[in-house]
Amino acid sequence: MFRSFFPNPQTFFVSAIAWTAVAMTLWFTGGAWLEHYLSLGPWLAMPTTDPANPPFFDTHKVWLYEYVIVAGYLFCVPWAIWSDNRRWYWWSVVCTVTIIEVVYFNVQVSAWLNDWYGSFYDLIQNALDPSKKGSVTIDEYLGQISTVAIVIAVNVFVLVLNAFLNAHYLFRWRRAMTFYYMANWPQVRTIEGAAQRIQEDTQNFSSIIEGIGLNIVSSFMTLIVFLPILWGLSTHLLDLPWIGHVDGALVWLALFQAVAGTVLFAVVGVRLPGLNFANQRVEAAFRKELVYGEDNAGRAQPVTIRDLFRNVQRNYFRIYFHYTYFNVARYAFINAAQFFPYLAMGPTIVAGAITFGIFNQILNAFGQVADSFSFLMNSWTTIINLISIFQRLRGFERQIPVATKIFANDYDDPRFLATETVPTDAAVAVPQE
Repeated sequence: MFRSFFPNPQTFFVSAIAWTAVAMTLWFTGGAWLEHYLSLGPWLAMPTTDPANPPFFDTHKVWLYEYVIVAGYLFCVPWAIWSDNRRWYWWSVVCTVTIIEVVYFNVQVSAWLNDWYGSFYDLIQNALDPSKKGSVTIDEYLGQISTVAIVIAVNVFVLVLNAFLNAHYLFRWRRAMTFYYMANWPQVRTIEGAAQRIQEDTQNFSSIIEGIGLNIVSSFMTLIVFLPILWGLSTHLLDLPWIGHVDGALVWLALFQAVAGTVLFAVVGVRLPGLNFANQRVEAAFRKELVYGEDNAGRAQPVTIRDLFRNVQRNYFRIYFHYTYFNVARYAFINAAQFFPYLAMGPTIVAGAITFGIFNQILNAFGQVADSFSFLMNSWTTIINLISIFQRLRGFERQIPVATKIFANDYDDPRFLATETVPTDAAVAVPQE
């Protein structure tokens, strides 16, 4: 699943985490010193007209983005030299870093928008206050909108390009897996549903893993950016209902929401991965008999099909039953959780201790942090599907010798096209493009 596309998968992902830790440590310990010598901020930054509401590309932010970009692509350099799977280097290494860089850029846009909304809603509150009538001019109002419009336009352009890149990235990963399995076809062809696993599961696995992986990265980055923001905004709260004053109350509330939801979903959804796995097996048996019936008049007879479809129906009805109480718990908790910040801010709102802009900042920051903490909870149904796909592909790969070093992952490899059997002890190098 991974070794067909990524170079030395275990080493690759461990080194990525280690490099991220090193880069973050260097940033927090020596970033300010390096900024003085390496930053392009003095040449690229936008002018700051309002210190309380700095532009998206102020001097410090330019240095931050510069550092993240350079650190990301420096990680790619060693893999260009020592990779054992250079066939997919530009997609599996460079493209992965690029996609993660875009995710980080999007998180920074969200953080900037959180500050922008605070000042914008305060401006609206002042404009609508009868005692401050005329304090806000139309130029100030339109100036705020034009500022955010420029940032959003750039972000939309980047996200569209990233979506296009993601589509090609997923297809390349699927292609690598497909032809890796096909190179080992003699060992895996007898496994039930082999064709489905190569044609369908490879596509689903790459898509889900990429989506979950990016969500994990995005959640981690969001926590780094928004946790200090939410902790600072918690100082505006007077007391929590029935509890009293708690430092960083909103952060602890978001953490409690995430832990409670994750534990609840894990308990009520514990049987679903096994049922999804069994569902693919009965579907594969049913589909296989229909395929045989296309070429053999003696196959796919009504009696046989009735028994096979009865198995499909039985498993689906079990899934429907277990998903019913899972959805009761999921929808009840999700709908209740959206009122947690309103309850926490109740005494503060009633006392009139915050402005409308701060109120919206708190709601947005709390939502960002709570969603990041709640990654497992929000992704539970996707994780259930991924577990069942992983179980199928893992059983598939058990038939492939670990020592096999065949990466016939391109349809124009002449040796792959000309070979009917694949030696399990050969180390075959794929010609470079």
